[in-house]
Amino acid sequence: MPSVCRWGILGTANIARKNWKALRLAENSTVTAVASRDPARAAAFITECQSEVPFPARPDACGYADLLGRDDVDAVYIPLPTGIRREWVVKAAEAGKHVLCEKPCGPTAADVRAMTDACRANRVQFMDGVMFMHSRRLPLLRQVLDDGLTVGELRRVASQFSFAAPAEFFGGNIRTAAGLEPLGCLGDLGWYNVRFSLWVMNYALPERVAGRTLAAHNGVPTEFAADLFFPGGVTAAFYCSFRTENQQWAHVSGSRGSVRVQDFVLPFHGPEAAFEADTPVFDVAGCTFRMRTHPRRHAVPEYSDGAADAQETNMVRIFAGLVLSGKTDDTWPDVALKTQRVVDACLASAAADGRPVPVGE
Repeated sequence: MPSVCRWGILGTANIARKNWKALRLAENSTVTAVASRDPARAAAFITECQSEVPFPARPDACGYADLLGRDDVDAVYIPLPTGIRREWVVKAAEAGKHVLCEKPCGPTAADVRAMTDACRANRVQFMDGVMFMHSRRLPLLRQVLDDGLTVGELRRVASQFSFAAPAEFFGGNIRTAAGLEPLGCLGDLGWYNVRFSLWVMNYALPERVAGRTLAAHNGVPTEFAADLFFPGGVTAAFYCSFRTENQQWAHVSGSRGSVRVQDFVLPFHGPEAAFEADTPVFDVAGCTFRMRTHPRRHAVPEYSDGAADAQETNMVRIFAGLVLSGKTDDTWPDVALKTQRVVDACLASAAADGRPVPVGE
């Protein structure tokens, strides 16, 4: 069994630059080829990335089909537009390549099911590229949520992920093009909100959801909000938007206290990933009404980005480790499909003017 996973990058989207660096920093990975519809574009991408974060051997530039036919590619990272991703994920699986797929994985759950089924049939690993899932902060957060004292009985999850896009974004960015990114902000940002809520709930699906498109452009959501209703009475709410300036917070509330993560998707720059727990106490004595706070900071030593211990590097390292082990982990395709099913239900509810709808198969 080889000691290094040999990667191909299928597409030259901007996010691929971040993962190029993660692939270079992960000791069990290397890049052998990059593909584009135009190999010259792939060559330019390689030159630019090599100038900043060089691999010892320069990766080759090629077309999509050529990359999938190479014997020196074990796994592919696919940052192609959502609207065309299904075709190439299935082709990669049929070529025996393991697949790390950007999110949202597909336009619909039917598309994602076709992708994951193809990967299972060809015994290759599928994983979506949700970097925060691989942060060392998450196990610590789970420990605090489950201690029975800090939060107590879970009641509510709320989150927001947004950025205020400039005017030119709405004129030419593919995230507002219905044919390429039909889910708009719900896919680009809301995927993270949904995933965090599912993670808090140990991947139990909500029974029903109620969603609303608050703003749209070219037929795709640019501002979206939803409520998720889980068994047992727990609810979750999220807001995602291309129209509200940078926020990426998540808040978990219970019968005893709460936990707040200010940067649950992209850790704020620095050497730690942290969150804060609090159990405020309200005291009344005569004419004095006083709310007292008791915040407690929890943190793990983990650099925010572009480092050997950053969450994107951990993602690559974990995925490559699965490839090199010769075993697959069904957890990853399962949670990707669950996320897509919730997103589908949110859109269905929005199309029904916010009427709650069940989460479908």
